[in-house]
Amino acid sequence: MMAVVEDSVTSLGIQIIYLIVGVFCMVKTVTWWGNYRKMKKRYDEIPGFEKEDYHWLFGNIHKFPPESEKRLELHRRLMMKNARVCRMWLGPFVPTIFVHHPDSVKWILKSSEPKARGLGGSYEYVLPWLGEGLLVSNGQRWARSRRLLTPAFHFDILRPYVGIYNEASDLLLNKMAAHVEKGQSFELFSNISMCTLDVILRCAFSYDNDCQIKGDTHPYVAAVNELSEAIIHRARIPLLHPDIIFYLTSEGRRFWRNCNFVHTVTEEIIAKRKQTLKEMKSQPKNRYLNFLDILLSAKDENGKGLSDAEIRNEADTFLFEGHDTTASGITWTLFALASHPQYQAKVQQEIDDVTKGRACTNIQWEDLPKLQYLTQCIKEGMRLYSPVPFIQRRLTKDVELPECTLPGGTLITIHLYNLHHNPHVWTDPDIYDPERFNPDTARELDTYSFIPFSAGSRNCIGQHFAMNEEKTIISRILQRYTLSVDPKHKVQKKLSAVLRSEHGINVILTPRATTSGK
Repeated sequence: MMAVVEDSVTSLGIQIIYLIVGVFCMVKTVTWWGNYRKMKKRYDEIPGFEKEDYHWLFGNIHKFPPESEKRLELHRRLMMKNARVCRMWLGPFVPTIFVHHPDSVKWILKSSEPKARGLGGSYEYVLPWLGEGLLVSNGQRWARSRRLLTPAFHFDILRPYVGIYNEASDLLLNKMAAHVEKGQSFELFSNISMCTLDVILRCAFSYDNDCQIKGDTHPYVAAVNELSEAIIHRARIPLLHPDIIFYLTSEGRRFWRNCNFVHTVTEEIIAKRKQTLKEMKSQPKNRYLNFLDILLSAKDENGKGLSDAEIRNEADTFLFEGHDTTASGITWTLFALASHPQYQAKVQQEIDDVTKGRACTNIQWEDLPKLQYLTQCIKEGMRLYSPVPFIQRRLTKDVELPECTLPGGTLITIHLYNLHHNPHVWTDPDIYDPERFNPDTARELDTYSFIPFSAGSRNCIGQHFAMNEEKTIISRILQRYTLSVDPKHKVQKKLSAVLRSEHGINVILTPRATTSGK
């Protein structure tokens, strides 16, 4: 009898526990659903995709075609309807706000809002590759790294790099000459990428592995391209956002292999430089410090240096940003000039005037500020073909924009490509016109209408390095050759972390009579 009573009491207790758990789950579900409906209603009040374009599972993602050119066109149509901001849903729970007008962009970039991490934030997916480097880190970690790395971009550090830009350009010109002799067109993107990788390895790390000589495609460049594309693809597919799912896919496993490979390359460079510095201790300290030297020797206000992991993260970041974005800027500018002979001729005349009377065609440090028209052409190239198509921030508090209030926690996508093509900001935005950046008229531009290197406190630390490199390499090429677009080759834009071309960019090289004998 006692056993029956005890069993009844136990059964009743279990039922009560089930009831409590059930009620708790129901309350939580109802509360979550109510909060979700309020959140969705608030975001849906912001202009963006139409109601009929929303899918209960995919949000608005299913409206974006896989082809980059078509995705850009869809972004453009949304921008035309919504001049300043545009709302879209990355699946059912993650909204993102695209910002593409100076009046709205400045509110975000003037603040200290962090890079977007967490669900939907593209920088979250970069972490296995670049770690907490300058590109991805936030808060005090970012501020400390920025202070420690700023000396690497001092005027005195940048000056000697011009010699390396010229040496790398010589190798590139030799490859071009070989194509001219064979009567072949020349593919710009892969070869320029090899050149800029050569530059960054030698300038920032004093590391020379003859990457331009070994072949047209270096495995490091190929790995970086795949990593960049995988990040964007993952961001577009909500199902791939969780690590546990992504790394079970073939793409996720390839992403991890590429991460391991680029880390191996970086670690080899660091180890070699450490050994070199150890051997040079007894030598006079009259040489310049490169980027890696500063990483290895930097100390904060507490006398603490960077850890091995921090050094690798910053080196990985600089290797990527220092060669990939610059290659994009150079290549698309050359393509624009090849497509507009009248502007190319003006640049060539300016280069000839700057180097007139010199036996050596090398560009010198003192020449760079004199190449004013070339600077205009590069800026217009970066406007029309933004090397970095977008950047992201995560709001930590409510932000009042001129057109709406964005809640704290909002994922913000600053769409640089759309900003630079916004017809509410630029006249004839699809036309390549270097006169937009004529110093006499450029003063009228809003500071935040053209931001290829971002803006505010988190602007690109290496922008002067990049501009000097771009001016030198483009000058050296246009000194020797006139470029024209290969009519047999179709050029299509490809969106990834950096704007590339789907199948490369082929140009025809014609030796210039005035320089062919030099």
